[in-house]
Amino acid sequence: MQHRSLLQRLIAAPEFGPLVLLVLELLVFWSINPGFLSLQNISNTLAFTVELGLIALAMTLLMTSGEFDLSVGSVFGFSAVLMWTLFNSGVVPLEVAFLIALGVSLFIGFANGWFVTRLNIPSFLVTLGMLLVVRGTALYVTDGFPQRTWNAEGNWLADLLVGSFYIGTFRVYMSVFWFALAAIATHYLLTETKAGNWIQASGGNPGAARARGVNVKRTKILLFMFASAMSALAGIISSIRTSAANPNSGTGYELEVIAMVVIGGTLLTGGRGTILGTVLGIFILRVMRNGIVLVGVPGLAYNIFIGAIILGMMALHSWLERRHNAGT
Repeated sequence: MQHRSLLQRLIAAPEFGPLVLLVLELLVFWSINPGFLSLQNISNTLAFTVELGLIALAMTLLMTSGEFDLSVGSVFGFSAVLMWTLFNSGVVPLEVAFLIALGVSLFIGFANGWFVTRLNIPSFLVTLGMLLVVRGTALYVTDGFPQRTWNAEGNWLADLLVGSFYIGTFRVYMSVFWFALAAIATHYLLTETKAGNWIQASGGNPGAARARGVNVKRTKILLFMFASAMSALAGIISSIRTSAANPNSGTGYELEVIAMVVIGGTLLTGGRGTILGTVLGIFILRVMRNGIVLVGVPGLAYNIFIGAIILGMMALHSWLERRHNAGT
């Protein structure tokens, strides 16, 4: 009886569906093309996966609080452009340019949070407007041209963020460690701290949260700032890895990141979030993008698969939720 109860709780967990889907993906792609699980392909997939993953972790916390941010993709591109523009001007060293870019991203996040919480404007409208402002600024400042990044080769900061080393023939990027550290920290924050309770209460029942002394407005502003800062960090890491800082970088990432979070089991309406589920959602979409190319499916069909996965996972989460409620 206890084993059956444990199994039922496992199946009802929001992470169960994404875990099964990820395992099925790996098995299907590996059976079609054994090279899918080669060390080189895994290394290349991880390098790109963790960059969007950093944004998705922050978005999980923000969506758990009942908000979301459509400007993260534009901040991804703008922050890298800003850092490299400052550095290439010869006025400031790379480290200072990095701090300025992070500082500006924090201000963008603060502005998003202030408009949402102080003026009571829906986050969809606020962050959509910020997306256009930030992307337009990046294009205007650069005239639409990428910025040089190769002058920073050998810089300690670049090596710290994206440096790599080999374990045998397996190449490991430092960004993987930053993602793992961020995943552990955000999971602990959400599940083991008072701040995590405040985040979930802010999204689940803001009125009750305020009655219990939770500063809902401040919590949401800080989460907007965190999402923006993680987007900036991800964009800078990507620019160093690819040796390119393009003002159009990150276009469409906001929707893909939200899809990762939702597929992982975080409620779009707020109140419940899961970092473990988000990590699974991150790998589900990244593995899908990599796998369909390796098995010969045209890359332009990627959105078809993603749309189908989102619809399927939403139906599964809804079914599991109804079964859970019926059994309680």
